[in-house]
Amino acid sequence: MSPGPTARDVARILGSGPLTGRVRVPGDKSISHRALIFAALAEGRSEIVGLSRGDDVVRTAAALAALGAEVDARRWDHVVVDGGVSRLREAERPIDVGNSGTGLRLLAGVASRLPFLTVLLGDASIHRRPMGRIVEPLREMGAVIDGRDGGRLAPLVVRGGELQGIDFTPPVPSAQVKSAVLLAGLGASGPTTVRERFATRRHTEEMLELAGAPAEVAEQGGDHVVRVRGDTELAPFSIDVPGDPSQAAFLVVAALVVPGSEVVVEQVYVGPGRAGFVDVLLRMGADIELVRRDATTADLVVRHSDLHATEVRGAEVPDCIDEIPVLAVAACFARGTTVFADAAELRVKESDRIATTTSELRRIGGDVEATEDGMVVRGGGIEPRGTVHSHGDHRIAMALAVAGLAGGPGSELDVDGFAAVETSWPGFLDTIAALR
Repeated sequence: MSPGPTARDVARILGSGPLTGRVRVPGDKSISHRALIFAALAEGRSEIVGLSRGDDVVRTAAALAALGAEVDARRWDHVVVDGGVSRLREAERPIDVGNSGTGLRLLAGVASRLPFLTVLLGDASIHRRPMGRIVEPLREMGAVIDGRDGGRLAPLVVRGGELQGIDFTPPVPSAQVKSAVLLAGLGASGPTTVRERFATRRHTEEMLELAGAPAEVAEQGGDHVVRVRGDTELAPFSIDVPGDPSQAAFLVVAALVVPGSEVVVEQVYVGPGRAGFVDVLLRMGADIELVRRDATTADLVVRHSDLHATEVRGAEVPDCIDEIPVLAVAACFARGTTVFADAAELRVKESDRIATTTSELRRIGGDVEATEDGMVVRGGGIEPRGTVHSHGDHRIAMALAVAGLAGGPGSELDVDGFAAVETSWPGFLDTIAALR
């Protein structure tokens, strides 16, 4: 990963004044990971346009190449993958996913179906994140998995093959867990079923459809149920990855809180499980117009707005869990008290995002209180001056940059550790500069 911009670079580029213009955000990171993985499993040549350029996705491409897929990434805007389970082989060395929890969990699902040893590791943050949630169902299917703390922490050592399908209900709704189990299930004997109390993002189901192996999806007894058949061969495909809504959220909130702003974020994925942040902001009084391009993508037209408080809890949390840090920034500028609840999952992301969002927004004058499973944000504005810290978390770094944009004349916010954004959006500051 490149060193990335320094704190002083961030302060210089943020500046002051409205944001105006049209812009595209990087390809969706969740779809990018899955597109590469499904292409590596599909028998034949697949073509992927518009991949995320973040380090997380680059690491997934390298991991699949190490496992034997032929990944031609000389042109990152048009990647060609020659894949197939028959060509996959044992990697010569441990696979390093860097800071990518999605990469590690999905690759663990893939490795569980392969009849050889795979070692998965990452950076210090990854080695603190919970892996028991995928290890337990994969072991139940027949994979032999070891790791620190009995397999609850990475590195993970996976010896796969000879899997049996299972009927599994994750204790916490998680698209990564669902996807890991379904990816393993494609190579198992018999069907594999995942039951979710709340439907999580459906990118894996969409990729299965694209690769000619549609999942059975139904609502049963209040659960969202996804089932795949075992021993399924995937067909090659072509995909143009739409813009990442989680990245778009930073520009959307920035336009809402910076006076005089009007921004169009083009071709953003707004399919099931990903547009929850838009619903929250609309409820807060945001001036956001969705101009549909097709069933799952739209241009977001956003204008500066007078926001008011809301509550975010329950079934809508999984649809906006990644956007809560920047939604907390929006809440700082809203009239009234905003409550985020039922979001304990934030404590086991790249950082404890409840603690880090609270501490850093308070550092610049935000009235924010942490709770066990969320935050209470009392509006009234912030004073983005001085130094804040990313805690090595790309979403915290970008949320704090959005706070800096709203500072007005004379504000100068240094975001220490801003290089963390290289894992997901290396060109974030360039995009901001283009809208000035």
